[in-house]
Amino acid sequence: MSTPAEFYNSLPPITKAYGTACLLTTIVCQLGIVHPLYIALIYEDVFSHFQVWRLITNFFFLGKFSINFGIRLLMIARYGVQLEKGPFERRTADFLWMMIFGSLSLLALSAIPIFRSGFLGISLVFMLLYIWSREFPDGQINIYGLVRLKAFYLPWAMLALDVIFGSPLLPDLLGIIAGHLYYFLTVLHPLATGKNFLKTPRFIHKLVQRWRLEAPASGRAQPERNTGVAFRGRSYRLSD
Repeated sequence: MSTPAEFYNSLPPITKAYGTACLLTTIVCQLGIVHPLYIALIYEDVFSHFQVWRLITNFFFLGKFSINFGIRLLMIARYGVQLEKGPFERRTADFLWMMIFGSLSLLALSAIPIFRSGFLGISLVFMLLYIWSREFPDGQINIYGLVRLKAFYLPWAMLALDVIFGSPLLPDLLGIIAGHLYYFLTVLHPLATGKNFLKTPRFIHKLVQRWRLEAPASGRAQPERNTGVAFRGRSYRLSD
């Protein structure tokens, strides 16, 4: 893309919307317009004071401007885009449902005291990374130009880096759990049994149609959701 505007306009709709919401939320918090605690996931305020927006807004905060924030935003721009333009191409409703299911799973996990977290945005991004690693297991990844490994192992490598640099592990672990739950219910279990218990609800398809988010057919054959090798993804080629 020749300009940032053209690059932004080329992004698929769901990834674009989520990345934009995360960036705007960080700007608003950085400028002091809204304090992060006002959008954090605090269940006592949700149920006692009916501040239900916290169930949604906590997913849009990736931290204030920093190197870690930039890395998470780049993860959305790369892994979210590759998912939405790859395995989920012309399946915008399924991608939106994946994001919704992941968010609901993280909310449920966060309700457990030992998993309590005020912000689940990083976990949702890590869920995208985990699912991407399962969909593109044989892709070759360079980490800081020092280590080259298969994409299948990238989430665990990122987890190890967080250990090394002293970053909290809970957000990454929650993302891995939510990502594996989704991948198990939509890929591994259907491969083993032929039954899919997590089909995209009809109202999600209607919302996508009403908002005209579905990309037009490109004429390129897409892989079927029920094909692949159990526990190894479906193997797509990635450019370095």
